Amino acid sequence: MIVLTVLLLLLMIVLLAREANRPGIILGTVLAFFFFFGVVDTEELLAGFSNKGMITVALLFLVSEGISQSGGLNLLTSVYLPKRKCRTSLLLSRIMLPASFISAFMNNTPVVVILAPAIKHWAERLKLNSSRFLIPLSYATIMGGTCTLIGTSTNLVVHGLMLENGYSGFTMFELAQIGLPLTVIGTIYVSILGYRFLGPNSSPEQDLISSPKEYLIEMKLDASSPLCLKTVKDAGLRDLSGVFLSAIERNNQLIGTVNHDEVLMGGDRLLFTGNTSAIDDLKSLPGMTTAEESRYNEDFQAVLKHTVEVVVSPRFPGLGKTIKEFNFRATYRAVVLAVHRNGERICSRIGDIRLKPGDNLVLLTTKNFTTRWKNSQDFYMVSQSSLAPRQKPQKALFSLVLLLVLIVGGTFGPMISRINGIEIDIFFSACAVVLLMIWTRCFEPRNYTRYISWDVLITIACAFGISAGLINSGTASYIAETIISALMKFGPVGILGGIYLMTMLFTETVSNNAAAALMFPIALLTAEKLQVDPKPFFVAITIAASASFSTPIGYQTNLIVQGIGNYRFKDFVKIGLPLNMLSFILSILLIPVFWSFSSL
Repeated sequence: MIVLTVLLLLLMIVLLAREANRPGIILGTVLAFFFFFGVVDTEELLAGFSNKGMITVALLFLVSEGISQSGGLNLLTSVYLPKRKCRTSLLLSRIMLPASFISAFMNNTPVVVILAPAIKHWAERLKLNSSRFLIPLSYATIMGGTCTLIGTSTNLVVHGLMLENGYSGFTMFELAQIGLPLTVIGTIYVSILGYRFLGPNSSPEQDLISSPKEYLIEMKLDASSPLCLKTVKDAGLRDLSGVFLSAIERNNQLIGTVNHDEVLMGGDRLLFTGNTSAIDDLKSLPGMTTAEESRYNEDFQAVLKHTVEVVVSPRFPGLGKTIKEFNFRATYRAVVLAVHRNGERICSRIGDIRLKPGDNLVLLTTKNFTTRWKNSQDFYMVSQSSLAPRQKPQKALFSLVLLLVLIVGGTFGPMISRINGIEIDIFFSACAVVLLMIWTRCFEPRNYTRYISWDVLITIACAFGISAGLINSGTASYIAETIISALMKFGPVGILGGIYLMTMLFTETVSNNAAAALMFPIALLTAEKLQVDPKPFFVAITIAASASFSTPIGYQTNLIVQGIGNYRFKDFVKIGLPLNMLSFILSILLIPVFWSFSSL
């Protein structure tokens, strides 16, 4: 049984690392095989779907959305962003510390989704290098999330697993004994030294402005061309090998998002996007000539007025499909002008590019695009024109008051005697706050299902079952014995360090929640075999699973800022690896101080 379990786990890790499918699908498949082979029973298979910690995560998604849509987060942003230019180190600390504080009480993703575009355009307005602020923003939200029970879903996953196994969970601010020093010291490192590893990165929109010829080919259709009076499809302009017809300028009017049945006219100026080396193929078409250089900038500026920059989210419905297969243009009434991934533009034919989370797209859109899709879960808006307007300040303040109610209830509720047998805990407080937000319309209640990241919830629920399978099969016990035999000479602290490093490796290559769930049974059985309190090990895997700084794939906020800031993978390694080591050292030094290895 151990061999089967290990093989399934290795397959799961490989599939997660290769992004073969959504994490929820991958973990769900592995859990199903656990069930088919008798590793878990029906009750264990379904236990995660009714776990209080998992449902609390779902409620917190709605709380975060309420604060975001009501304008509470925008209100905070407008207040705390520095108004004047000064030393980069001071600006970073003034941005990172408030962002850490906010993310300690909100889901990190909406914090970064709102703040990242705002900070990017704030930096451009002050003529600062925006790439020096966006990765630090993501790191600030990660570190802030380690300070409270509700700061990140990982904290609630471990909290829920502790409750499932008969241990008392974390209190609201218990993790702050590690999270707060990490936030302060991490901010000092990034503000003084870390940001220096980040060079200037131009955004795709800036590249489009500065080097339009790298993105667009402008051709003119002669009046004598046999293509005149033919539709775009009949003229063969929908099946070109290297470029895509994105717009037509006719009589000084721009026709964007060109339909396949659009009739071509003599004198049309056709704008193509994609691989500009395909210009010779376009010249070979009858009656097609290169447009005059003198008109180029004028036509390009007309196109630029209708461009929007977005980042593909993990919830984008066309993941893994090519732009053409997904029919992006018809779905969103927008044409993809360029795709950037890992800080570089993909120069292959636009229609053949398979979209992945974190891809940065420059779109040619209609004037209604932003209004229609600004609250979409499919992608994150980057362009200044797409930033959500601030709502009524009264509602924004009310949503922040409700957040305060949640914090107070989660902190002091457990100290209150049970009311009719009901415990006043974070789950109770979250339920009450969500109901108030729904009926006061802090967010649009008809669309409430869109605001919940179901893949995250399914991943968490399946992780509980996989964790049980590791215990049932004996795999967790075997790994625990191996860790103990290898590190026993270093004592409990050395074993704690080994578990921390294993968790950190998992979270950088797969996902934070999966890493926490995989390591929890190993940490539990390691403590039992050592006959010590498992709490220090639980804290270690909680911090390590969140402290994902070295790769953009380990944590969703890193993926978001990678697309918005046009970062390369190596940018995260250069600034994040020292922060990983700093987090490791702080945890190993402080955890034994606050949570002793007392004998059971």
